[in-house]
Amino acid sequence: MSTFTKIAGRIIKEQETIIGPLAWEQVKSIPGLKIIDKKSGDVEMEGDEKKIIDQLVAKYDRLFGRASHEVSREAVSALIADLAPDQIPTSLAS
Repeated sequence: MSTFTKIAGRIIKEQETIIGPLAWEQVKSIPGLKIIDKKSGDVEMEGDEKKIIDQLVAKYDRLFGRASHEVSREAVSALIADLAPDQIPTSLAS
């Protein structure tokens, strides 16, 4: 599992703790993002992974506001700490 799939899975799982199953429903509308296992948070990505993560964060942000965006950033802070600055999706950059 790549770092980017871990990031996406962690964002979704954290959003799920706040908004419930609706978090997973939103995943279905993101091109290139596929649910593998909801329980473990496993997802698969096909395409530009940074763009997919940006779309996912934006989707939650549009639906639930800025607090949702911060939840996403906090959920993956440890994972993005290991990435080079140019690898961090724009939506998660400080």
